[in-house]
Amino acid sequence: MAIIIKTKCLIKRDEEMSKAIKSLTVAGAVAAALSAHSTTANAASQEKCYGVSIAGANDCAAGPGTTCAGSSTVDYQGNAWKLVNAGTCSDLELPAMADGKSRMGSLEPLDRDLPST
Repeated sequence: MAIIIKTKCLIKRDEEMSKAIKSLTVAGAVAAALSAHSTTANAASQEKCYGVSIAGANDCAAGPGTTCAGSSTVDYQGNAWKLVNAGTCSDLELPAMADGKSRMGSLEPLDRDLPST
């Protein structure tokens, strides 16, 4: 009789654990889906802005000779981009170039401030 009661208790405990694991799995999946949606919405409100990042702070590929995030080697490298709020790229305040000309961000890669080869 004691063996039957123990067996029923073990089966019930296993069923409860199985339900808990399923609940955690579903909760994790929902959290991941919500996180992905939030990231997609955030990325949609941003745009690539070239020539605005300082050396090593670009978001991804910075033209020939670089790989991905953090690979730019020159401040305000023209072919390196950073994500900025949509519509703000050309309005960012940047220091003037060595020759005194003003710098501006661009939605397209620039031919200025490139690393020497």
